[in-house]
Amino acid sequence: MATLQSGLLPSNHLLPDNSSFNISTTHHRFNVFPPKSNFHPITAKNSALKQSLVSTQTDPHAQLLATAQGAKKIISNLSFEHNNEVDCLYLLNLFNTKGSCFYVWKQVHGQYVKLGLMRSNNLIGNKLVILYSKRVESLDDARRLFDEIPERTVLAYAALIGSYCQSDRWEELFAVFGLMVHEGMLPDKYLVPTILKACSAVKLLRIGKMVHGYVIRNKLGTDVFVGNGLIDLYANCGDLTYSRNVFNTMRERDVVSWTALFSAYMDRGHLEEAIDVFHSMQVNGVKPDLICWNALVSGFARNGEIDSAFQSLEEMQEKELKPKVTSWNGVISGCVQNEYFEDALDVFNKMLLFHENPNAVTVASILPACAGMKDLNLGRAIHGYAVKSNLHRNIHVEGSLIDMYSKCGRNDYSEKLFGQVENKNITLLNEMIANYVNEGKMDSALGLHRSMKNDALKPDEITYNTMLAGHARHGEKNEAYKLLCEMTQTGLKPNIVSFNALISGFQQSGLTYEALKLFRIMQSPSTNCFCVDVPNVLVQPNPITITGALAACADLSLLRQGKEIHGYIMKNGFESNIFVSSTLVDMYAKCHDISSATKLFWNIEDRNTVSWNSLIGGHIANKHPEGGLKLFNAMLTEGYIPSLITFMILMPACSDMAVVSAGRALHGYILKSQNIELNNTLASALIDMYAKCGSVVDAKLVFDSVTTKDIAVCNAMISAFSAHGMVDNAAALSEQREIGNLA
Repeated sequence: MATLQSGLLPSNHLLPDNSSFNISTTHHRFNVFPPKSNFHPITAKNSALKQSLVSTQTDPHAQLLATAQGAKKIISNLSFEHNNEVDCLYLLNLFNTKGSCFYVWKQVHGQYVKLGLMRSNNLIGNKLVILYSKRVESLDDARRLFDEIPERTVLAYAALIGSYCQSDRWEELFAVFGLMVHEGMLPDKYLVPTILKACSAVKLLRIGKMVHGYVIRNKLGTDVFVGNGLIDLYANCGDLTYSRNVFNTMRERDVVSWTALFSAYMDRGHLEEAIDVFHSMQVNGVKPDLICWNALVSGFARNGEIDSAFQSLEEMQEKELKPKVTSWNGVISGCVQNEYFEDALDVFNKMLLFHENPNAVTVASILPACAGMKDLNLGRAIHGYAVKSNLHRNIHVEGSLIDMYSKCGRNDYSEKLFGQVENKNITLLNEMIANYVNEGKMDSALGLHRSMKNDALKPDEITYNTMLAGHARHGEKNEAYKLLCEMTQTGLKPNIVSFNALISGFQQSGLTYEALKLFRIMQSPSTNCFCVDVPNVLVQPNPITITGALAACADLSLLRQGKEIHGYIMKNGFESNIFVSSTLVDMYAKCHDISSATKLFWNIEDRNTVSWNSLIGGHIANKHPEGGLKLFNAMLTEGYIPSLITFMILMPACSDMAVVSAGRALHGYILKSQNIELNNTLASALIDMYAKCGSVVDAKLVFDSVTTKDIAVCNAMISAFSAHGMVDNAAALSEQREIGNLA
């Protein structure tokens, strides 16, 4: 026991403290101590009944009848006037499946308590816990009874832990596991994989390593399921080196082992290593199964390699393995994650051509593509298919439908659908709160948040973080801090997402000093003496936090504070992060220290379009348009592809220099580029640039090339006409804009 505690679990995390731990304070107790009764032999009536039950075991049809229809009759005929421990066990062994057997379990449980067998017969209690654990609906009954049993068995522990794992109830899982270790019971090779899966799911690497140490000391590492669990644990926690080491030391590897390893490489974006592992698997005589191929296909899709995903689907068929609905779902999901919405729809169409019927996961995955494209008609068509196929009541489909209608501008549909959902879960409620927050309806979001407190569902970290972001973005400082304190009072600990939401929101809403103040509090919460509303929670800033704080410095040209944050970045090793370094360049440029910005930029090893845009924009903002255009040429020379933002930054440079030739060159690059689409925003900038360069003719050509003109494009052209004295043209276009005739 001492060895396990010292090498597996820290007492302050999982093991109950004897000085404060009391099961009776955490769970409702049964009244299990009735007056003692004298026990007598089994009655003849019950003995005859047992013979009838035996006959049901030999006849499957009779057993089914007993299970589905005869349960109540059997219980009503059973006499519990004497000691019937054997009968209780016999009934539990016979009715050991799900469904209507729950009635039998409850009846036996009642007699178990009534006869006072709680302390004298732990076998019945443990058997009931195992049976209750089979049903999600009776899992809480299992836990209450479990806490009342004086002597619990390893099987009861394993059943409860396994059910918590299947239900994703991680906190309760670790609490029960802590009790198990505290009572001196050691997990075997069958339970260890479940514990490892739980550590992997919540990324508890430290505890996972303790379990790994226990595995090594007890020589459980030879079990392939334990090894697979360790590979998945380290991979999910981002430690590929450990995953590979575990894999290399496994004596026996199955297809799951290989799949877990190359999936880990896929998740980290190491495609070449993943492909090498996949090929090595086949060289070593392990044949990929459907799950393995699905992992490969979805891995390519998640990493934006859609062509490779399609090629893998073709290879599957060459291996005489037909892609299933799960295969297509992986590609669709990957396309949507990378915002390749049209590709996702193409995959969906090909899936239909293969006569593979979409399931709930397919519908829930394709609806975000409709939302991303703002294609309401297509989204409604998918909704119709879901209704026709009876998939619309799936909770994930309902969530995707609500999100789709909200992003397509039909919040009335979203609210109507949300009201029709019968069994709302926390994910769906959070989705609706996020919709309200994004729409600016904070009162509606707060109302839904309060309603959760009154219902069985409790707000989680995502709920609070979404609300915090909404308050911060609207400049509601007091409400945000009040909610942050409420979060801690409910037992939830504010995390890095909470503080990032506040800092970013404050910066966006103009509360720049508040954002910087919160950043300082994060670094040293114990010294917080100027903001009593912020709880003393130690949360280390991450790259997102730092970029938010640097943006705040840039907004107010706070060079000194920006340099302090730069020092923090150097001290904590964040300078290698491309987003942090790019934001640093932007901060120095906006604080008019273009020399430091340029020096930082050329020290960035992995420059990207964002970092180039930061320096180009800095030169133009500091009245160095020639420098900005030279940097653009250098960017093209080094092979970097400019983005839409790049051209939006460069247009003012051409305007300031009044060099129409440079503007035409940029315009020509846009027309030739396959990556840049001439939308209304870019068209407005081009019209304004040509007008300021003195070429209203070129401005009019751009205006005429826009298919669907919005108000911004019209206003830009009206301003161009007015600036060149073409008052009649400006008035005519203004009249067309008013009547909506802009074709």
